[in-house]
Amino acid sequence: MMDRSTSMKGIYFLLLVSVRAASGFILAPSETTVLHTSYKKHRYYSSRTDDQTTVWSMMPQKVRQAFLTASLCISLIGASPSAGSAAGYGSMTDEQKVVAEAWRLVDNSFLDRTFNGQDWFQLRQDYVKRKYKNMDEAHAAIDEMVATLGDKYTRYLSPSKYQSLVDSATGTLAGVGVEISANKLGQIIASDVEPNSPAQKSGILPNDVFVEVDGTRFDSRSTPDDVALQLRGPEGSKVGVVMQRDGKVIDFILERKPIKITSVSSYLSSAPGLGKVGVVRIKSFSATTADTVAQKITDHEAKGANAFVVDLRGNPGGLLPGGVGTASLFLEADKPVVYVVGKTGVVDSQSTLATGIDVTSPIVVLVNANTASAAEVFTAALQENERAIVAGEQTFGKGVVQTIRGLSDKNGGLSITVARYETPNHNDINNQGIKVDAETPVDCPKDDALACLKPGLFTKPSSS
Repeated sequence: MMDRSTSMKGIYFLLLVSVRAASGFILAPSETTVLHTSYKKHRYYSSRTDDQTTVWSMMPQKVRQAFLTASLCISLIGASPSAGSAAGYGSMTDEQKVVAEAWRLVDNSFLDRTFNGQDWFQLRQDYVKRKYKNMDEAHAAIDEMVATLGDKYTRYLSPSKYQSLVDSATGTLAGVGVEISANKLGQIIASDVEPNSPAQKSGILPNDVFVEVDGTRFDSRSTPDDVALQLRGPEGSKVGVVMQRDGKVIDFILERKPIKITSVSSYLSSAPGLGKVGVVRIKSFSATTADTVAQKITDHEAKGANAFVVDLRGNPGGLLPGGVGTASLFLEADKPVVYVVGKTGVVDSQSTLATGIDVTSPIVVLVNANTASAAEVFTAALQENERAIVAGEQTFGKGVVQTIRGLSDKNGGLSITVARYETPNHNDINNQGIKVDAETPVDCPKDDALACLKPGLFTKPSSS
């Protein structure tokens, strides 16, 4: 590690973000924010679209994981149009064809059908008719065109960024073991660092601010996904990152290694007048989160826990089904969990199918300004079904879903916002966040969440 006042080029960093869906979808986390698949999981909930209910039967864990990987690969790779489909553009140059292709993908999928209040068809004419000297100019034009939509989550992905997502989805990348989110100032920070990871061993600390990764600088328009895309790479490769801490710029050089993120951890605590309290910390939601949390709850109850804290501080989201399935563990049957609204206004209603494993114990959900996406889905589901008290500070407010679409001939891809979330009470939390029931400190140690809470917050659910 070395300090210096100027930023450093040629450095790359790794994290372990899984394909966060956008949702959030964590690529060994983004949002992350965000690859979205249509995969629906967990025996505790069902999905209803257009008054037709599909009940997803309980699958063995290996089958679910394999199905998830296949779905993700289809989303990433199968969506890419063939070279032949571009051949029908007549006399267009290759550069004009790829611009037209990008326009078409956005036109087919983008959530906001006003396209930010602009004449989207005229925009196609303007950009497709341009003369481009090379493909780099065409890529820059796509980036410029998509930026007019005014959605920071809808953006062009360069060939290297797109391939990084594909590699991450198929498990061919390594990382340095850091989670990424945005702070209240809009800066992209390391929200957490995995123990014994390259990042932790090099001295990177939680709340360090990302200044630059591999020569790419970040500003107020940058998202956690932008940073994540620069951080992943082949196992054993060197990666560098420029961070800021207390006004001081620090350079790090690390070696990427395979990292297993421990997304769920727990411990047993106690509070005066309350007795034993089980604390479950969820760092991100994945296909296996609900099963893991169910086991943690069962273990703590066997040890005498009569109340629980679900610590979601710094949780950027992950897989939507993971958040829905985990929330369903604490809800009675036939309770709404989330509504997903697509571009046509069709609502996909996801509700609990069966009563969860614990619908009576007092629960406090602890959140902060970096709690986002699928973590907000979980929080709102318990809050609006009057199942838990939400404490801490107002959440981030990411209530939209992205899909990743590839462009032909290895010209990169697009991240496109295709849907939005609504809470059980049909609130739209995007750019709003979730207001807490009780404002409390959020800076207590991650292994002592009760230090942020007062015993009086633990109350039985109103239905019990």
